[in-house]
Amino acid sequence: MALCRRMRRMLLLLGLLALGLAGLVTTAAPAPAQQQSILTTRVDGAITPVTAEHAVDALEAARSGGHQALLVEMDTPGGLDTSMRDIIKNFLGARVPVIVYVTPSGGRAASAGALITFSAHIAAMAPGTTIGAATPVDPQGGEISDKILNDAASYARSVAEQRGRNADFAEETVRKGRSVPADEAKELNAVDLVVPDRGALLSAVDGRTVSLAGGGEVTLQTKGAPVVEFEMGAFAKLRQLLADPNLAFLFMSIAMLAILYELANPGIGLGGIVGVVLLMLGLVALSVLPVNLAGVALLLLAAALFVTELFTPGVGVFAVGGVIALLLAGLFLFDGPFAVDPAVLWPVVIIVGAGALIAGRLALRARLSKPVSGIEGLIGQETVVQDVSADTGRAQVEGAWWTVRGRHGGLQVGQHVRVVAVQGLTLLVEPLPPGQEEEQ
Repeated sequence: MALCRRMRRMLLLLGLLALGLAGLVTTAAPAPAQQQSILTTRVDGAITPVTAEHAVDALEAARSGGHQALLVEMDTPGGLDTSMRDIIKNFLGARVPVIVYVTPSGGRAASAGALITFSAHIAAMAPGTTIGAATPVDPQGGEISDKILNDAASYARSVAEQRGRNADFAEETVRKGRSVPADEAKELNAVDLVVPDRGALLSAVDGRTVSLAGGGEVTLQTKGAPVVEFEMGAFAKLRQLLADPNLAFLFMSIAMLAILYELANPGIGLGGIVGVVLLMLGLVALSVLPVNLAGVALLLLAAALFVTELFTPGVGVFAVGGVIALLLAGLFLFDGPFAVDPAVLWPVVIIVGAGALIAGRLALRARLSKPVSGIEGLIGQETVVQDVSADTGRAQVEGAWWTVRGRHGGLQVGQHVRVVAVQGLTLLVEPLPPGQEEEQ
């Protein structure tokens, strides 16, 4: 009996242990699903410092979040060399597989985008997309030096070689500006795949083994894997939206004009509010774009000359100088591939210059005009004496009845007079000259 009881206890303990192990297995089962997920993000528009920050953040999120790969869906005309190199450096040293997919159809991986695509572990394109045209450009339209061209070509070749891609084609995209469609890019071994959509891409790369920085290898299990979106933050989206040289120049110029208008008509009004808001947006844009200090100095000089015009109106010399400084600022404000479009530059310069002249005239008029309100506003007003009592009379000025006294003697009923001073509640007046009296 004792033996039977011991056997029953042992069976009970074994049963409880089995249930506990089953619970542990059930609880741990979902963990591999996180390991199999894929983090995806989009890169649209110009390659800027904002884009680079976002791409690097996405790569770090993929690593720290335990995702098996980072998928970057891209459509870009290119952008800053420094931002491109920052992205490529991180992609080449990535500890998780990086897949770059040029999409949608009609999109492109041009200039900096082409080299970023070459740097991915797996490069894919949608039908109808293009890749290439990576020749550096001069924002002022000049010739690129051989030094810059050779450096860019060597860099493109080294990136392609590191990923086992067609290094000759990569160099041609820089030296000759060569660009090819998706199918030709695959034939040239510039990219690995041409697939119509994300699902087809994940099925196509399933089972591929990728070599990571540091010597590790990962076999992708992407078919049917869950996809997690990595979105750009709201402020980053605003900064990326403002990363346009035309917008930056427009905001700074119109802010200048609005503030000039406010200075010409003192008081916290619409001009001041609009000017401050546009100035803040312009500064945000300048913080993202590659700015030339000479251009910034010219922009400040233009503002100083326009303000000077407010205090020396009618001359116009300072306004003309401001227009010239603003034009030069638009030409030299940005470095790299960014430049203000002439279709934006010329109209803005003309409008701001004309606005500065008008603001100067308004300031002159405000200084020369007599007060239009209060006691001082009564001085200079003309009226007719309505009745006289002793040495004073009564007259209507600005819709109100006032006691009036002659400056040089008595008054007569019907006499035309002008207010020359205010003494308490009495207006001191003098007769109008005969010629002016007839005009009244």
